[in-house]
Parts: sequence; structure tokens; C-alpha cells
Amino acid sequence: MKVSLNIDSDFKETKVKIETPELSDSVQEILDFIKGHETQFLVGKVGEMQHILKPGEIHYFHTENEGVVAITTSGSYKLKEKLYELEEMLPSNKFIRLSKSVIANLHELSRFEASFNGTLCVYFKSGAKEYVSRTYVNAIKEALKMNRRKNE
Repeated sequence: MKVSLNIDSDFKETKVKIETPELSDSVQEILDFIKGHETQFLVGKVGEMQHILKPGEIHYFHTENEGVVAITTSGSYKLKEKLYELEEMLPSNKFIRLSKSVIANLHELSRFEASFNGTLCVYFKSGAKEYVSRTYVNAIKEALKMNRRKNE
């Protein structure tokens, strides 16, 4: 991998340009790193009070009453962003989609429970639980490297 850096006081903003023949794991890590530093905080509301939330402190996001709610140890906060916007903003090595209505922080997951219909029940360190729909089971297994036995 070649890396070049061009520092010039005439530049108005920082621009990152990646040229690659394919999207490899290392390139994805770089993209996730950049995304993670762009999103340093989110703003959540409780009543009329606005709170600053760090993405790493959020256990999961879910839809509720046609809005998005962030769940943390200290409570739940209503956000302005849509789930698909959060999915684009947040680094994919830390946050993963569990279903159409839930995005989870991988670092807040505690354990899984498989069911007969092909879904997973995910338990968070906080004790909360959510279900992974069949559409997203393979993605979460891949994210957690649960498919290691296939390579043996």
C-alpha cells in the first residue's frame, strides 16, 4: 500500500482520496477510522433538554414512534437522524445493523442465543435484548468472526 501526504497552507479543507482496485479489509478499516473521527458526538433529546452523546457510550439505536432512540446506560434519547443516516455516519467495525429497526454497538454485546427459526437473540451488557432478523444474521456472524470454522 502506498501512502502520500501533501501539506499546503493554500488548501481550504482536508481531503482524503483512496484509490484501490478492490475494497479490502485494510481499506475498510481506514474508512471506518475516518468515519469514527468524523462522528465525535450526537445530540439526543429528553423532553426539551438536549444531551451530547458519544457514539461509544450508546448501546444501540432503535426506532420508536416513527423516530430513532439511542439507548445508553444513563437512559434513552430521541435523535433527529434516521437509522440509515446513523448507519452511514458510524464506523462499521463498531456498529452493526441487527434488523430494519435496530443498530447495535458491537462493544456493548454480551451474548447470543440461537433460535430454531434462524434468528439470533442478542443480549447487551446492560441486560437489554434485541433480535437479529435472518437477513442480518450472516453479517453479524462475519463481523464477530464466527465463521472461522469454514476456513479450517
